[in-house]
Amino acid sequence: MIARSLSKDVVFNRPFLLKGIDRTLPAGSYRVVTDEELIEGISFPVYRRVATMIFVSAPTYGTSSIEMVTIDPLDLQAALDRDAAP
Repeated sequence: MIARSLSKDVVFNRPFLLKGIDRTLPAGSYRVVTDEELIEGISFPVYRRVATMIFVSAPTYGTSSIEMVTIDPLDLQAALDRDAAP
C-alpha cells in the first residue's frame, strides 16, 4: 500500500479545546499531519485519510516535550472556525 503524509501549520489566536485532549491549549501555531493511503484499482490516484495528528506541548513539569495526539479533522476545523468568529 502506498502512503503519504501531508503536513501543515494551523494558527489559533485564542486558547482552544479539541476532543481527545483533556486540557485547554494556548493560542499559537501548531503542526498538523495527515496520513493518507492510496486506494488502488482506480484509473487515477485517489487517497483516503487514515489519521490526523496534532503536535502539542506535553503536560510535563520541568521539561520541554512534545506529544502527537490523534484528532478528528472535523473537530479541528470546528475549533478553527470558532477561533475565527468575532
